[in-house]
Formats: sequence, structure tokens, C-alpha cells
Amino acid sequence: MQNFTFANPTQIIFGKAVVAKLGPAAAAAGKKALLVYGGGSIKKNGVYDVLTGALKANGVEIVEHPGVKPNPVLSHVKAGIEKARANACDIIVAAGGGSVIDEAKAIAAGALHGGDVWDFFCGKAEIRKALPLFTALTLPATGSEMNGGCVVTNEATAQKYSAHSQWLFPRVSALDPETTLTLPREQVANGAVDALAHIIEGYFTTKDADSEITDEIVHALARTVVASTLRILKDPADYNARASMMWSATLALNGLAACGYGGTSFINHAIEHSLSALYDIAHGAGLAIVMPAWFKHHLQASGPARLEKFGAAVFGVHTAEETIAAFEAFFRKAGAPVRLPEAGIPAEDIPKIAANAMGLIRLWGMKHEQPEIEKILSNAK
Repeated sequence: MQNFTFANPTQIIFGKAVVAKLGPAAAAAGKKALLVYGGGSIKKNGVYDVLTGALKANGVEIVEHPGVKPNPVLSHVKAGIEKARANACDIIVAAGGGSVIDEAKAIAAGALHGGDVWDFFCGKAEIRKALPLFTALTLPATGSEMNGGCVVTNEATAQKYSAHSQWLFPRVSALDPETTLTLPREQVANGAVDALAHIIEGYFTTKDADSEITDEIVHALARTVVASTLRILKDPADYNARASMMWSATLALNGLAACGYGGTSFINHAIEHSLSALYDIAHGAGLAIVMPAWFKHHLQASGPARLEKFGAAVFGVHTAEETIAAFEAFFRKAGAPVRLPEAGIPAEDIPKIAANAMGLIRLWGMKHEQPEIEKILSNAK
């Protein structure tokens, strides 16, 4: 088990009817909020009315920035930065899923930056300050509500890159499972895949596999994600399943599930970012394609031990091959694709996908070459 430092400054307010509590929390940090949200689902599920009402009741003015895409794009980030500056916004409030929160983080940092916000994503600049951020989560998946990372796509260059900083942690995040009751089946599936992807990266790439407590945290989170998702698919009104899924997805990427691991990498994410940058597919759908393909590569390169341990603890199976099959079966049952053609991506594009992925692989300092990435992707034909 490796040395680690764990710290997480985000306050979580969890449960029914908690979104209104963001009003006084935000008012303590600022008086004019840029409200960032997506296509308008928050107006259908009631979050918009509750949140804007709470902000106004606590003396916070609101400037709206709607229209965030499921894979947030740089041009919309820059528009948000200009809007925040022009209206002298001193706080950012995000209502939605991980894409909305990620864009809000980029705006929060970019609004106080003298240069191009993309510099944070391609390693040319470091985030040293950001506007205070408050979030109302409506789609459990990315964990962005309790971490310091964000992902944005530069649509002009087809690069989907990430930025990280202690300044990007939300001050307060409100998690009300009832806001997820109307999520489409496809978003439920993609959220579950994304949450699983976050915990398997460290588990399977760690150079120190003797970290039993962290392994057990990973196992518990994975079992809960799978079980909760199956319950939700059976009964979308199952509040407790929604609650377990929401909290599990948050814990999957708030730092806890990687403590003690060493030398880890996010190789599945690096490959998937190429898929969603090039084809604009949902992040979870891309991960459902990449993960089983990478598991097959991992089995050949590193042996069966970790796959066997994970499979026994999470799926109740015995062999590495059965573990991979169990992942695929769960993804299919949830409704996610597990092969490139199922997402409308031709196998002939594998060299192009791998070449695009190499930009992020190099930026993240991972020791992989394009032929290896092509080999991994060939497992997903």
C-alpha cells in the first residue's frame, strides 16, 4: 500500500428537497451567479424553479448560461467566460450532470485567467484561482460534484482534454436523488458505466496491488452500482436505489477509491475521449465499448489475478474470462453498446481513433504507443 494524502473540501448536502439549501450557501460567497445548465431538463424536473427561487430569496442575482452539450465544447465555455466577466458574476452555480459541472468549472477558472482557457487543458497554464462553484447534481455519473477535475472538447481540433486543480472543487454540492427519477434509461446506463470506469482504472492499473482496504472499497462501490442500476431499470421510482447510485457515483471519483494505489493511469478514459471527441457519443457509451476491449488486453499483458479477484467479489464468477463476460452482460442489460459498430463507429476508423488518443496519452505521460491502442480497439470490432 502506497503513501497518500487524502483531502476533499467539498461539502455534500444529500437527500430529499436539499437543492434549496444552495441558496444561503451561495449567498455567503457572492451576490451575482452565472447559472450554468444544459438543454432544459432542470425546468421539467423542478430543479430550475427551486434553485432560482432559493438564490433570489437569499439576495443572489442570476445570469443564465444554458445550452451545455453532453460533451461540453470549448466555444460554449468561452461564451460563458465572457458572460461571467461582462456581468461581473462573482460565483458560478451549475445545475445538471457532469458535463454541466465540468463546463462550469472551466468557466470558473477561465473567468479569472488572463489568457486562453484552453491553456489549462493542454498543459500550458496552471489553474491558480477560480470563482466559487456550487452545484445541484441531477445525473449521477462523473463524480465532478466532488472532485477537482473537468473535461472539455475543443471542437476545432477534435481534442477532448481535462484540467485539474484544487481550485475546481465545488464549495457545496446538493445531491437530491429525487431529481434523477425522470432520467431516461440511456442516461441511467451511461451513468452506471461511467461510475464503474472510474473505480476500475486505479484497481487494474495500480503497480501496488496489495491495498486491501481500497480494493474492498472498490468492490463495494462496484456491487452497489450494479445492484442499484438493475433495481432502477426494474423500477424507475425506486428512491433508495436512486440514492445508492447517486452516492456511489460520487464516491467513485472523489479520491477515496484510489488511496494507496500507486502508478495508476486512466488509459480507458484516454481512449474513450478520442471516441467522443471524434463521434460525439455519450462518454458512458464509449467507455462501455472500451473497457471490455481493454480488459482482454490487460488479461494478456498482466495476467488473470486482478480480473479474477474483481469478478469473484463483484459478480460472483471465478475466471478472468467470466469477469469480462459479466461486465459485457451488465452493460448490455443496461442498454449500453459494447462494440464499435453498435455505436455506428466503423472498425476501419481504428487507426484514426488511436492516433487521436495518442495526444492525450502523451499529455498524461502514459507509456503506450499507437499500435497497442489499435490492438486494444480491435478487441471491440
